Amino acid sequence: MPNITVELLAGRSLEQRKAFARAVADHAVEILGARRQDVRMVFSEITADDVANGGVLASEDASRAGVLAQLNQG
Repeated sequence: MPNITVELLAGRSLEQRKAFARAVADHAVEILGARRQDVRMVFSEITADDVANGGVLASEDASRAGVLAQLNQG
């Protein structure tokens, strides 16, 4: 039984999470030979202040400003 933990920046829609879950489950069935009903996913939402890339908080990373703005519009 694959147990998959997904961390996402807060702001993804329910439809986006559903589509992601379906796609990952499809691949787990195809690649791992898992039964679809045994593919378990847990989504954890984090804020841009909870993660740093290269020592810079995502909330303070100018290169991520467009992504963060798009998530905050959701």
